Amino acid sequence: MYDIKWIREHPEEFDRGLTRRGLPPLAGKLLLIDERRRAAITKFEQAQARRNAASKEIGEAKRKKDEAAAQKLMAEVNELKTTLPALEAEQKKNADDLDNELGQIPNAPADDVPEGTDASGNVERHAFGKKRDYAFKPKQHFELGEALGMMDFEQAAKLSGARFVVLQKGLARLERALGQFFLDTHTSEKHGYMEVSPPLMVRDEVMFGTAQLPKFKDDQFAVNNTLWFEEAFTQAREEFDRGELADNNIGLRMGEIIKRLWLIPTAEVPLTNLVRESIVDEAQLPLRLTACTPCFRAEAGAAGKDTRGMIRQHQFTKVELVSITAPDKSKDEHERMLACAEEVLKKLDLHYRVVTLCTGDMGFASQKTYDIEVWLPGQNAYREISSCSNCGEFQARRMNARYRGKDSVRHVHTLNGSGVAVGRALIAVMENYQDEGGAIAVPDALKPYMGGVTRIEKAS
Repeated sequence: MYDIKWIREHPEEFDRGLTRRGLPPLAGKLLLIDERRRAAITKFEQAQARRNAASKEIGEAKRKKDEAAAQKLMAEVNELKTTLPALEAEQKKNADDLDNELGQIPNAPADDVPEGTDASGNVERHAFGKKRDYAFKPKQHFELGEALGMMDFEQAAKLSGARFVVLQKGLARLERALGQFFLDTHTSEKHGYMEVSPPLMVRDEVMFGTAQLPKFKDDQFAVNNTLWFEEAFTQAREEFDRGELADNNIGLRMGEIIKRLWLIPTAEVPLTNLVRESIVDEAQLPLRLTACTPCFRAEAGAAGKDTRGMIRQHQFTKVELVSITAPDKSKDEHERMLACAEEVLKKLDLHYRVVTLCTGDMGFASQKTYDIEVWLPGQNAYREISSCSNCGEFQARRMNARYRGKDSVRHVHTLNGSGVAVGRALIAVMENYQDEGGAIAVPDALKPYMGGVTRIEKAS
């Protein structure tokens, strides 16, 4: 989220950033709203000051026994008492209008982000390994999984609908092994991430903080529960019984208490928000956090895309990496995070490439993103398995997350990345380690997690 003061001082630079994102200039529109907001604040403050001054003048007039002056001043104070709520409402409306506009504007790309309108403008940075040669035509993961009897989409559809899967036996264990392997690697002394087990449901303001709301509301799963309404009524009624609430305000108070919760689309959301509305001492930075969680996405814009298999699911498991840093350290932290995500793929001996996303393909909150794309021989294509982004202070402003340095308090920089997507790693292992008969060899790095299983094959 942008600082309107910065936009006032740098309107041309702000609009240049939007132009690189393929958006029209917005500085003029935002500054007009800001002018109305500041004018409303001035009117409100002047009215408050006049009310306070007039109240003092009433006392002076009464001491001088000037009843006419006192009556005139009391009439003025009463009029101001009537006017002030309207002025306050006007001030709030303009502030809300500005916040709503700012909340839907994406982060500006860093200067070194390549120009482009879509994925065709992404630039390959480097690659690891080579494509494997097969003496047969490699199968896709869902063909392998269904033939093994360990990947069931039909049963999942009966339970939950489309874009879900039931994994069983060896594939279920392999998925669990991947998540444990990733966590163990990232929490090692070398990588230095602290493991966290966060909530899977979060409030509106938490989703806003990492920029899932309001723009991407349709991509999320909201959770409502009638029990919360009962609890809210009970709390509001108790406040009324204590004399803290008027009877006609019980419904309004219930609305304040009830908070819709959202299933997390990624652990980035709760992990990054651990520093919301706080001031961290600079000596504590960088904070490096990791979690392996289920993730939930509505995939509202994915109709017709990847309808077969596990590539695009409503529920999936992912190991997330989050870093909270001082501004002058975030570029180096971005490179470090990328290296950590790459390390687990190297240990699995999976061929991949790293691309720098162009201005037209970056995420909403990111100022620079690296994608890791793993090679899937069954699909004969590279597919994203990790996305590592530096968000600068964009999310920190939305969360009011700051740090205290030697001379000042400033917003932190936030970074996030997949370390990596467990479901897609499972797909990559299945397709890269398959044999002609459809069995899956267990990579050496995962063998300690598989209880002696070295090969996943259909029971005879």
